[in-house]
Amino acid sequence: MGIYSRYIFPRILDWSLSAADVREQRDIALREARGRVLEIGFGTGLNLRHYPPAVTSLVAADPEQMLRERVQDRIRRASIPVQLIHLDASGRLPFPDNEFDSVVTTFTLCSITNIESALGEIRRVLKPEGRYVFLEHGRSADPAIARRQDFFNPFQKIVACGCNLNRSIDRLIAESGFEVTNLDRFRMPGVPRIAGEMYRGAAKKVDSSE
Repeated sequence: MGIYSRYIFPRILDWSLSAADVREQRDIALREARGRVLEIGFGTGLNLRHYPPAVTSLVAADPEQMLRERVQDRIRRASIPVQLIHLDASGRLPFPDNEFDSVVTTFTLCSITNIESALGEIRRVLKPEGRYVFLEHGRSADPAIARRQDFFNPFQKIVACGCNLNRSIDRLIAESGFEVTNLDRFRMPGVPRIAGEMYRGAAKKVDSSE
C-alpha cells in the first residue's frame, strides 16, 4: 500500500463522504437497520452517528485500516457497542450462517473486487427474515451517462483506489439471491453525474428452496 492510498486518499474520502447531503442520505438509508448489524466496508466510521435506536450492536468489518485514531475516537463516542474486525483476503466472512438481523453497505460495493462472492457472503450471514440495507453509487440509467462512466472507469479505479463508476447495483444484488424490496434512484447534489448516480434501498433473502 503506497503513501497515496494509505494517507492521502482516506482523508479525501472521509472529507467527501462527510458532506451534509451524504449525511442526509445515510440517515434515510439506515432507518431500515435493526438488531445486530454487520457493516461491511466500515471505512472511517461515518455511519456510526446515523444508526437508529432499533440497532442494538454493530460488527464493523473492513479489509483496510484507515485513519485509525479517528476511527477509534468515533467508536468510543458511539451510542451502541461496536466490534471492529479486519477482513482477510479470502473474502469469506468469519461468521456462521444466518447470524445477523441486518447487513449494511454504504459506498462499498463499488470497490469490492469479487462483488458476486461478497454479495453471496452477505446473503449467507443474513437471517432469513433479515434486511440487507445499501446506499451505493453506480451505473446510470441514462445510456449517455453510462457510456461516460465506462470510458472514465479505468481512470477512476486508479485515482480512487479501486472504486468502479459503472456497476449496476440493483442487478448485482438481485442476481445474488436477494429480492430488492425498496429502491430509490437519485442523483447526489453537487456531484458529477458519472459519480453521483445513487442507489438507496433494502433487500431480503430469496428462499433457495422455492
